[in-house]
Amino acid sequence: MKSTGIVRKVDELGRIVLPIEIRKVLDINEKDAIEIFTDNDQIILQKYHPACVFCNNADNVIYFSGKRVCAACIEKLKQQM
Repeated sequence: MKSTGIVRKVDELGRIVLPIEIRKVLDINEKDAIEIFTDNDQIILQKYHPACVFCNNADNVIYFSGKRVCAACIEKLKQQM
């Protein structure tokens, strides 16, 4: 994990503001969905992509190495091995 040196306070409603520099780098725009994960004492925010990273199919999607991949693309990858 890389520190950005940016610190934000949580407001009275529990909100934080993501700095525009980070939103631009991660291609996060207004109204984009953000997925929230926890890992022990860490909170991880990630742009939400409900579909396969290869074909954008949202059916039968599983996580593989932190990415969503559909069953059809998994089969195609197996055939190329």
